[in-house]
Amino acid sequence: MPIDPAKALAAEPRSAEIAWDHKDVQLYHLGLGAGSPATDPAELRYTLESRLHVLPSFATVAGAGMGVVGGLSAPGIDIDLAAVLHGGQSITLHRPLPTGGRAVSTSRVAAVYDKGKAAILVLRSEATDDEGPLWTSDAQIFVRGEGGWGGDRGPSERLELPDRAPDRTVERTVREDQALLYRLSGDWNPLHADPDFAKLAGFDRPILHGLCTYGMTLKAVVDTVLDGDVARVRAYRTRFAGTVFPGETLRIRMWAGDGRVQVTVTAVERDDAPVLADTLVEHA
Repeated sequence: MPIDPAKALAAEPRSAEIAWDHKDVQLYHLGLGAGSPATDPAELRYTLESRLHVLPSFATVAGAGMGVVGGLSAPGIDIDLAAVLHGGQSITLHRPLPTGGRAVSTSRVAAVYDKGKAAILVLRSEATDDEGPLWTSDAQIFVRGEGGWGGDRGPSERLELPDRAPDRTVERTVREDQALLYRLSGDWNPLHADPDFAKLAGFDRPILHGLCTYGMTLKAVVDTVLDGDVARVRAYRTRFAGTVFPGETLRIRMWAGDGRVQVTVTAVERDDAPVLADTLVEHA
């Protein structure tokens, strides 16, 4: 079997030094669509170094780390990348992220679940600097055709939405060039830039990075529910439920209460096709 759960879970964690500065943070924010209008004080917090704060989802690209790809080369894992889908992402913040710094990122396979016709790998990355822990990030990786060994199916993380209309609904347009800009933060997968490659993967044109939608959604929550204060975010998780194409419009619905914001994201032009589901932001 290409996945050996016992071997993968017993493997020694891998550690690497990562570093970033304000330019990396600004580029990431611009890749999420920040900076429009360019002189808006609320947007300058994402684009101007003298006012800069860091959206917590920056942890997914800090140091241009590609934790998902690295995790898939761990001992006990020998799989076809064509069978791999990024199924979900979560981040727990231990304190606000600095605009620049150095840290040690440690990655390991935290869990392997058997879903019958597929397996789910939970790839965990933890970052720590001289002052202590910064964040813990889990990527849930869906591997088609690799289940069926009788292992633990894992927890169900479906969220039931409140039985009321959303407290806030906003729409965010994905620029035509947004995937080209976002990929400069470290994800060079040609699926997001090369039309010929996208067609080979079954799409009529390149698609937006799921983690770009992930960041755009957190920015919308921070800006509309959390008074623009990124330091209030404690944790953020989602399940990737569908694709997004550059040029489309995201409809982001939010239900707030008791230190939690539940969110759904859909593609407006495709009859509200699901994009992100089971999405939760926990905050102070």
